[in-house]
Amino acid sequence: MKKAQRAETESRSRSSRDQAVPLDDIDQEIVRILQVDGRTNNSEIARRLGVTETTVRKRLSALISGNYIEVVAVPSPFLAGMNISAILGIKTTLHHVRKIASAVSERSEVRYCGIATGRSNLIVEAFFKDHDHLLRFVADFLGQIEGVVEVETSLILKIEKYSSDWMVEEGPQ
Repeated sequence: MKKAQRAETESRSRSSRDQAVPLDDIDQEIVRILQVDGRTNNSEIARRLGVTETTVRKRLSALISGNYIEVVAVPSPFLAGMNISAILGIKTTLHHVRKIASAVSERSEVRYCGIATGRSNLIVEAFFKDHDHLLRFVADFLGQIEGVVEVETSLILKIEKYSSDWMVEEGPQ
């Protein structure tokens, strides 16, 4: 490995969570390879990229510690017994929107919670075991939170695509 590459790799491995370091071509390729198959080992990644396994290991460590990527297994909600999928539009008082978003985000049923503009202040995707579970979430949990004004619930009848496999785009970051 060239001295400049080695210095850059060492610098990346020392970077803290709070320092944003732009991803170079090698980092982006590591991410792309893992997006296709998260079980690809460091030796195989190194072979494909023409770098050493140590380079891959250090860069992967820096990507994880820098919060650029997470390496996780993502089970389907159905594996966890969550048979009902719903999108909830929650209208709140503006004064309470962040507090409500935080409380909703902590619930295990919630996969996504975003503060939004439009009719609803929060857009939530959540999964439930059955209709009673959904009712308890809406009436007993959301209904008791100060600042929740209205909840519009849309049941998802059939999931056509459930994925977290979007790809990192090519080019400068």
